[in-house]
Amino acid sequence: MHAPDPDRIPRSRRAVALTLLLFLFALQLMHVARVYSANWDEAHHLYDGYNIWTRGDYRLNAEVPPFVKLTAASPLLLMHLQRPADAGKSQAQDAFLEGRSFVFGNGGDRVLLPARMACMIFTLVLGWLIYAAGRSMFSTTAGFSALLLFVFDPNVLAHGTLVSTDMASALMLFAAVYAFYRYTRQPGTAWLIAGGLLTGLAMVSKFTGILAIPMLVLLSVAEAVRLRSLPVLGRRLAVCGAMLAIAWLVIWTFYGFRYAPAPDGLALSPRLAPYLASMPNKSDGVRLAVFARFHLLPEAFLWGLANTKHTEWEYTSFFFGRMYRHGPWQYFPTAFLIKSTLPLLLLLALAPFLWLRSWRNHGRELTFLLLPVAVYFAVVTASHFDIGARHLMPIYPFLYVIAGASVAAAFGNGRAWATVAGLLLVWQAVTSVRVAPAYMAYGNEAWGGPLQVRNYLSDANVDWGQQLKTVKAYLDKNGMEECWFAYFPDGAVQPGDYGIDCHRLPTPTSLWWLNLPMDVPPVIHGTVLISESDLEGVESGDGPLNPYDKFRGLKPVAILQDGVYVFQGEFAVPLASAWVDVRKSTQLAKAGDPQAALAMAQQAVALAPDSTRTQFNLASLLAAQNDWNGALQHYKLAQYWLHANRPELEDDDFAQPLSKGLAIAAAHQP
Repeated sequence: MHAPDPDRIPRSRRAVALTLLLFLFALQLMHVARVYSANWDEAHHLYDGYNIWTRGDYRLNAEVPPFVKLTAASPLLLMHLQRPADAGKSQAQDAFLEGRSFVFGNGGDRVLLPARMACMIFTLVLGWLIYAAGRSMFSTTAGFSALLLFVFDPNVLAHGTLVSTDMASALMLFAAVYAFYRYTRQPGTAWLIAGGLLTGLAMVSKFTGILAIPMLVLLSVAEAVRLRSLPVLGRRLAVCGAMLAIAWLVIWTFYGFRYAPAPDGLALSPRLAPYLASMPNKSDGVRLAVFARFHLLPEAFLWGLANTKHTEWEYTSFFFGRMYRHGPWQYFPTAFLIKSTLPLLLLLALAPFLWLRSWRNHGRELTFLLLPVAVYFAVVTASHFDIGARHLMPIYPFLYVIAGASVAAAFGNGRAWATVAGLLLVWQAVTSVRVAPAYMAYGNEAWGGPLQVRNYLSDANVDWGQQLKTVKAYLDKNGMEECWFAYFPDGAVQPGDYGIDCHRLPTPTSLWWLNLPMDVPPVIHGTVLISESDLEGVESGDGPLNPYDKFRGLKPVAILQDGVYVFQGEFAVPLASAWVDVRKSTQLAKAGDPQAALAMAQQAVALAPDSTRTQFNLASLLAAQNDWNGALQHYKLAQYWLHANRPELEDDDFAQPLSKGLAIAAAHQP
């Protein structure tokens, strides 16, 4: 906190300490890379990156910009790999199905581990940059303390080596802001160009990279206010404009300076124009349509931006034991308090007291660290994309630099404060060691620890489907041959990919979207494994909408990697069985066997009479056979259960077709 640096550590010793700390960091990340099975998103990200490299085709997974995918796939270009056959599904389905076939058809870890090692570079570079920023802004002690805290953060270790966009996004946003900070200290072309390139890389890492624009503009305003100078504002905004121009060129570079998403006139599905027209917020569609009309950005990039708004509207959110159609605004503030380590939160809370004597000397540094956090936090809190605290990753580099500076301030404020700071650093390291390798499910001690997180949050806060290697080892060790498995990412990854030979229990994705084969009786026996996200009803809904809701009140015999719950015995699963019967009935009807379809639909209703889905399916089949009395009766039952259960979670699926069916059936009454 004081200049010159009170530590006066020789450069050679700093280099050795930094190398050792980053080496320890790399060892932890490599361990995670080997222990975690492929999660929900990795296979389709990786295959899309390979497609872009080898075919110049951006269509398969346009919902994510290309930088991370290209990085992950780059080690694979030296391999001789088999390309899967076209699954013949929709664009999104193909991404998952063909991505899985690509990864596991080419040896699983043989392609996944090199890809993870490539993505690990983002995290290691971010660690180094946090040290460099802490040292540049404050002191060597601040830099090393910030890095040490970062190295032992369970959330960083959980995501730091995965084929996903979170760590790259955090790196590039932080690096872009830091480059602008260095420019304000030492104006020059080099930092301007670096800032522009890094801003562009933030935008092609994850679509939240566009938040660099308001961050840079507001930092320019803050600089002018701090210096009380309008000319400074003009110069800073001009620099922002130049950086954004460079970023615009970076975006076009990563899309091959081609507006079309693929060669030979191949189009996105759905096409961009109707996709923009169908956006939940029509004004968003209008603005993006202007960019499309004048080809200001690549078509696949614009499609991805639109997709973020579609998915924000479509995804449900689990919060404090209840499913929400759209997540509450409290989601991310609460997730931050649950998923952040207590040492970090305490150092941030103590910062005003520790910095009391020196904060005026670091006004610029505080502005550059806090304002981007405020911008990012405000945007994500206002959004409805509430599916995981990993989306908060870009704020952590800024906060760890502040925490590192707090440690340095404590060391300079006497022995008592130094002891407190030292204990917090040790606590951070112990926290990481205690939860290893189940970092994904981490929650701090104030909320009860990892096993209590499921009471407040779900999805990627606990379970991203990364536990299959642990599940396989458990089943082999205990000799459990007869097993049933409700696996959250089933289809994107399958238990069989890791040698797990369990009967499949349905999830909405595996049953209704990817149409995977399964046959589930009303009562099952043996070992039952349920992913935490399915246990909480992340996809299906809570309470009576969740076929596994009754398991939430049972005591599991084991919890694997804090994310897969194991039960043993005999269990009735009527709704899960009825779901499968509903699908069978629709398949029989399409195959031209209406009587068998009707019998199967009636069986589904008998198993789950309080389900909107079973009642609506039976009503539709009766209507198709002109049994209008029966159809009206079951349409009314479907409507009753729609309103009696969780209508806000089922409206998109049933409200409109149910109203239409009721009207038609009523019109046929005498």
